[in-house]
Amino acid sequence: MKRTTRTKVNRGVLYAILLIALGLVVVLADWPAIRENFFDREVLQSLWPEIVTVAAKNTVVYTIISFAGGLVIALFLALMKLSPIAPYRWIATVYIEFFRGLPALIVIIAFGFAIPIAFGWRPPGGPVGAGIIALIIVSAAYMAETIRAGIQAVPKGQAEAARSLGMSTGWTTRSVVLPQAFRIVIPPLTNEFVLLIKDTSLLFVIGAALNERELTTFARDAVTTNQDSSPLLAAAVFYLIITLPLTRLVAYMERRTQRAR
Repeated sequence: MKRTTRTKVNRGVLYAILLIALGLVVVLADWPAIRENFFDREVLQSLWPEIVTVAAKNTVVYTIISFAGGLVIALFLALMKLSPIAPYRWIATVYIEFFRGLPALIVIIAFGFAIPIAFGWRPPGGPVGAGIIALIIVSAAYMAETIRAGIQAVPKGQAEAARSLGMSTGWTTRSVVLPQAFRIVIPPLTNEFVLLIKDTSLLFVIGAALNERELTTFARDAVTTNQDSSPLLAAAVFYLIITLPLTRLVAYMERRTQRAR
């Protein structure tokens, strides 16, 4: 059998397996139960408009705050890790490795419950504020490595040329190296933003007031109230509405970067 023929046969078999699997799902699924538990029109209508004006809005706001705060800390951590002063490098390395090695949920619980109890600390914004601080700290550890890699990806000749023109090291870093580094790391930073959108769902563990709930907490409370799973489907749809355009944007920027290289 020719290679092209064998390839066509293999593809045909794979398509057939996929169609059979889809057929089994359609035949074996309990569609009345699915419709009753996930597509209850009255329950879905009862979520409106709070799922947009409260839950989705808070999810976006918490993400933006966490990302902005994490980005600022990450920039300092990246510069510290590249510093010629050894203690700065050690501090940045310990921070990055420590918080990258911990689950974000553990950090959120620590800032939401353990640290306030241990030190008598009242976080700004209450439990939600503590959770956002935790997300800032964790996201900074991940973004610091991304920014560091971006800085190191800038050709050394750029900095050497700037210094040969009389620019100081700090001026060279601010005006030559960092702008080019951030252009390089925009796609992975955007991907980190998408991950943060989903990580805000972890805030449900520390509780929130009615007007502070994000999508997951809002959906969980609605499931408990209505004894129906339709709110989970609604929350999933809103997460996709928020994240899918961003993931497409990341893919587009990565393609542009590859073509530029």
